[in-house]
Amino acid sequence: MSSPTRTSSRPARGQGQWALGYREPLNPNERMKKDSDGLEVRQRIIDIYSKGGFDSIDPGDLRGRMRWFGLYTQRAQGIPGGKTAVLEPEELEDRYFMLRVRIDGGQLTSDQLRAIAGISTDFGRDVADVTDRQNVQLHWIRIEDVPAIWERLEAVGLGTTEACGDTPRVMLGCPLAGILADEVLDATGVLAETVEKYVGDPAFSNLPRKWKTSMSGCVDHCTGHEINDVSFVGVRNDDGEVGYDLWIGGGLSTNPKFAQRIGVFVRPDQVTEVWAAATSIFRDYGYRRQRNHARMKFLMADWGPEKFRQVLQDEYLHAALPDGPAAAPPAHDERDHVGVSRQKDGRNAVGFALRTGRIGGTLLATVAGLADEFGAGRIRTTAQQKLVILDVPDEAVEELVARLADHDLQVRPSVFRRGTMACTGLEFCKLAIVETKGHAQDLYTELEKRLPDFDEPISINVNGCPNSCARFQTADIGFKGSMVKDESGEMVEGFQVHLGGHLGVEAAFGRKFRGHKVTKDETADYCERVLRTYQQQRQPGERFAAYVARADEAWLV
Repeated sequence: MSSPTRTSSRPARGQGQWALGYREPLNPNERMKKDSDGLEVRQRIIDIYSKGGFDSIDPGDLRGRMRWFGLYTQRAQGIPGGKTAVLEPEELEDRYFMLRVRIDGGQLTSDQLRAIAGISTDFGRDVADVTDRQNVQLHWIRIEDVPAIWERLEAVGLGTTEACGDTPRVMLGCPLAGILADEVLDATGVLAETVEKYVGDPAFSNLPRKWKTSMSGCVDHCTGHEINDVSFVGVRNDDGEVGYDLWIGGGLSTNPKFAQRIGVFVRPDQVTEVWAAATSIFRDYGYRRQRNHARMKFLMADWGPEKFRQVLQDEYLHAALPDGPAAAPPAHDERDHVGVSRQKDGRNAVGFALRTGRIGGTLLATVAGLADEFGAGRIRTTAQQKLVILDVPDEAVEELVARLADHDLQVRPSVFRRGTMACTGLEFCKLAIVETKGHAQDLYTELEKRLPDFDEPISINVNGCPNSCARFQTADIGFKGSMVKDESGEMVEGFQVHLGGHLGVEAAFGRKFRGHKVTKDETADYCERVLRTYQQQRQPGERFAAYVARADEAWLV
């Protein structure tokens, strides 16, 4: 990537943008990164911390740079959600870590999945979560075991480099890229090229904050380009040439914004260069002064797509990109690839729902074995906390479906099981206020009993705090963790409700109502009431999100 052309180098404080000459540290995070690049912590973990144990870890590494290799201290057990905002980090954290395994594009071999499974059982108390970023998260990891874990991962071509931190996080790709005949194009190659060239590159290891990427030619838009920092969306132009539509500046958390189309057509051979240019803009022009204002969505809100395109072309690419078409609307309402899908080679992809992403190493090893027995040892993770086994011949499909069901892995789940996601929650996360994983499983089980004939696709996303790791703002029913007063006036775990969020055509964040919260114990009653009213009041063919957009508030609270 060539150096950008500047019109001025005059120092200006502004928002702490490097490109405007202000490179001094502005907050503790920026000081931490200036003192030592996050990538440098790997050797200290190997040489010092794994030998000296938890107490030997420098605080700047413990609560900062170790994230560059996928490590976060997990929440100490038994601390209630009401204490989250009042305790210091060292009071909340345990001496164990969450470790995030990076799985770009969601692509795994059975040997790779078996390696992850073995790490979970040998080092992580047989706990594992498939995330909505196509990663696998392990828990109960001791710092003493990290070098051995890395050796196991790297032996099968996996790792944890920049799985967290102010870096290019895992790059999302369609789990069925190159598999389905109806895709616009296969983004596997450009995604792999970008990962190989730039993940772990010091040029991009100090970004203002996290940087989320998706590259996909999926007709269902399964990677959620609308809410990533940078996305390449498969399109076909007027000349019949396939390429990508560039989107910039999506993100959720406490100030959600949808990404904006830049309006250019990116050829496949340009993707890696354009990605590096867009990432460089974030590095150089991103806001570093305030941590809560340091995402690309805030810069895009100020710049708009026209200015971004001008800077991209003039200062970084030094060439113009042609205008390009918008992507076609998603082909299906559900983007998770659950069920049996015909591959273009005549075999089948079999996608199945876990228990809100929770699975464990023993069961992951079973899935790896099934992928070998019924397919060709290829497994995919999805951006909806699901798994897919590829290459299953017609005559083996039903037996595989039954074998998966024996382990409560559902190829044909209820709409509630299929549509429910949950973040890590109070069990392990230091930011969480509410327990999520177990509650979400109880919730979909209860709704299956109460509404057995409900057959419309419905997404129910359960989030333990305002940070939206489980994307509550874009769900049909989104629950944001909060402390809530119950009928007796006692503060208990509960949720603020967001209704009618959706991606795709006329994407919208969910409606929320002033003061409307439910306790954790009330969520099943609330969902049943709202969904029964929807069944009574909906118009023919009307999806839940469209119904919510026009519904009277009395129908929704």
